[in-house]
Amino acid sequence: MAPNMSLHSINAILILAADGVPENARIFTKYYEPPHTSATFPTPTQSYRTLKEQKAFEKGLLEKTAKQTSDVILYDNKVVVFKMESDVMLYVVGDMHENEILLYNVVLALRDSLSLLLKNSTDKRTIHDNYDLVTLAIDEIVDDGIVLETDPVIVASRVSKAPAADAPNMKNIDLSEQGIQNLWEFGKKQGIEFVRRNL
Repeated sequence: MAPNMSLHSINAILILAADGVPENARIFTKYYEPPHTSATFPTPTQSYRTLKEQKAFEKGLLEKTAKQTSDVILYDNKVVVFKMESDVMLYVVGDMHENEILLYNVVLALRDSLSLLLKNSTDKRTIHDNYDLVTLAIDEIVDDGIVLETDPVIVASRVSKAPAADAPNMKNIDLSEQGIQNLWEFGKKQGIEFVRRNL
């Protein structure tokens, strides 16, 4: 049977507190569902729909990865790639048949982007203080479960750069009375010329 050819490859991105109570470890969680399904390539539905199911998954994941020495595990029929940074755990969750290298690149991009944006201070408090940057960085890396970018420098520059102004450049526009009169004359000539050509 042919593999599913969907671009959707990430089921969840989680940032959990590694210290403290597992029930209150949630700092940032985002679960993705495949946006499209078809008869030829049905995609599995999201198994963590309710908050209770998500918290149970996160609690079990924290307990499973607390003493792990590797960065990749199979948990609850999902491939989970994770990194520990200070007092937080960064998780990227994919389907059981997903490419571990792709998931590993995503978690590395997340770790390195946060390191750049938060000035090498990726901890629970700094993430809470800069929650907007964290969410924007994750949205730049993954959108709707589809990996968009794994270069941390590009992600950090997109997140930290101020948005471009949507207004046109007003420096060279003459808004004096004479400038408005000139604009009116120009528009009138263009209108007359348009009418002549179309008659």
